[in-house]
Amino acid sequence: MDMQLSGKKALITGSTYGIGYAIAEALVKEGADVIITGRHQESVDTAIGKLKRINSKTKPTGISADCATIVGCQKVFDAEPEVDILINNLGIYERKTFFEIEDSDWTHFFEVNVMSGERFARFYIPKMVTKEWGRVIFVSSESGLMIPPEMIHYGFSKSAQLSISRGLAMSLSGTGVTVNALLPGPTRTDTTERQRRERADDWGISLEQLEQEFFEKFRPTSITRRFAEAAEVAPLAVYLSSPLSALTPGATLRVEGGIVNQIT
Repeated sequence: MDMQLSGKKALITGSTYGIGYAIAEALVKEGADVIITGRHQESVDTAIGKLKRINSKTKPTGISADCATIVGCQKVFDAEPEVDILINNLGIYERKTFFEIEDSDWTHFFEVNVMSGERFARFYIPKMVTKEWGRVIFVSSESGLMIPPEMIHYGFSKSAQLSISRGLAMSLSGTGVTVNALLPGPTRTDTTERQRRERADDWGISLEQLEQEFFEKFRPTSITRRFAEAAEVAPLAVYLSSPLSALTPGATLRVEGGIVNQIT
């Protein structure tokens, strides 16, 4: 199926690896010109090199910037004043009990996971409205609905993303610009794999045993009972980026293995 993305310019924050990079790769395969961001120029250059080999007809570019800061956001705005598709993927997580979370942790998670996407949306959406077309995606998490007791501050930030996404979608009715949220679950990335290997070694168990214990203890409602691959998350982002998703505004699309225990 042609997703009608050829020539569309898509900006993806936090996209040198993991889900962000997988989305960039999927969009390039569909003919989109992607702009990736990352904090380190070397990782940005590496990602661009890989993307160029996927589809020679596209023009992937990248910007080295800390998109969790006002200065970093402005650097991206100056380099790319207009885009057709905005995918707010930048995010962090950590496990801490509620009583270990300090004021600075709450502020940091809010700045990275919430304010980054808010700033990008505030800058790019008016330009999309002028063109009468645009797509905005907030990459949230199932933790925004099923708040994990071991990282409440993370769940709080992901719930905030859902509020912004839905509110923006309603405010943009009739403009040709859609806003949606994507809810991945536990996903295998370079970072999570490294952490899992270290934890498995410390506990003297296999990665398979660790994965089983994780879902039994922390995500018992999961239906698939496994970590997703980043490439399994990307197709939904491609759909939400496409002109074919015109009748999917203000939605929260789940790709989390059935963890969220509700039917709506």
